[in-house]
Amino acid sequence: MSGAVILVVEDNFLNRVLARDVLERRSHRIIEAVSVEEAREKLKGELPDVVLLDIGLPGGGGELLMKEIRADVRLAKLPVIAVTAYAMVGDKERFLAAGFDGYLSKPINTRTFGPEVEGYIRRPA
Repeated sequence: MSGAVILVVEDNFLNRVLARDVLERRSHRIIEAVSVEEAREKLKGELPDVVLLDIGLPGGGGELLMKEIRADVRLAKLPVIAVTAYAMVGDKERFLAAGFDGYLSKPINTRTFGPEVEGYIRRPA
């Protein structure tokens, strides 16, 4: 598995850099956004293979962007993974019920993060 395009939507600089570094070491190309609005703009351009979406974002939050992605015919089947510090009992189930394809809690484990993300990468049909 190499060469995927991954959109990382994360407002925390250190979390964004950590995700980018781990995934770039695995030969993936990273597109970054720090807000819902910036993510919307990025998604108008190149279609990534997977989106890693923080929940607590400026401009409406990750759950709002998730709804918009699922409502857009061009993006509806795009794998979107919630990457969040919301790790209470029931949070994972809530995000999956909201349409996310997966859930990864923060802080990320640098040893398992790459393979976990790769498990969601979209493959052409």
